[in-house]
Amino acid sequence: MPHPLLAGPRPKHAQLRDALADLAGDLGPDAAIPSERELTSTYGVSRATVRRAVEALIGDGLLHRVHGKGTFVARPRLESRLHLASFSQDMRRRGLEPSTHLLGLELAEPPAEVAAWFDADRAWRIDRLRLADDQPIAVEASWYSADLLPDLGGHDLGDSLYALIADAYGVVIDAADQTLWGESAQDRTAKLLDCPSHTPLLVFRRLSTSRGRPVEHVVSRYRGDRYQLHMSLSREETAPPAGPQEGNAP
Repeated sequence: MPHPLLAGPRPKHAQLRDALADLAGDLGPDAAIPSERELTSTYGVSRATVRRAVEALIGDGLLHRVHGKGTFVARPRLESRLHLASFSQDMRRRGLEPSTHLLGLELAEPPAEVAAWFDADRAWRIDRLRLADDQPIAVEASWYSADLLPDLGGHDLGDSLYALIADAYGVVIDAADQTLWGESAQDRTAKLLDCPSHTPLLVFRRLSTSRGRPVEHVVSRYRGDRYQLHMSLSREETAPPAGPQEGNAP
């Protein structure tokens, strides 16, 4: 039964937002919520009130809208802490089954930034679509050292590359610098990630090394509505010692 919306100090759009949040919990991920017309009739409110409540829940990540189809309950975002692990390791740690679609593989001349990182004019270019429980999560454009991994293209690249290069080459990635920024999904990326154009993305650039040797240069684009990042912050600096106090000496 729908929650009754009561006259009083709490606005009806806020009451409706709570009611729709409860409904989303009952329906479960990927289920469609009723149309604006149905919600207007059920709760006896204006379409403007319905839209305000729905937009608030979209902003909270509880709902998402698919153009031409309707509004649906969003899947919970996968949360990651900053740590040095492969995508496959990260997903399995959450109890999800990772999988990979190989989009491209070649030994090629890298762009200037990547060539400078490897100090080489040839590297392995690997493009992959990463999934968790068959849901597309990220698109990766990766480069790997051809000097350290000479026949990488001859291996099965469908699982963890970190595990593969450790087992096959004895190269263990032990350090990385990572940069994070935001983008909106454009045509090809949106299609691969099965999301509307301009969906927010979290973009990670990771430069990884093994014993100080450059191994990996990868840019990963994650769906912002399916992935979030957790960071624990602390203040490392101690307060500077107090300087001499002005005034009369004791």
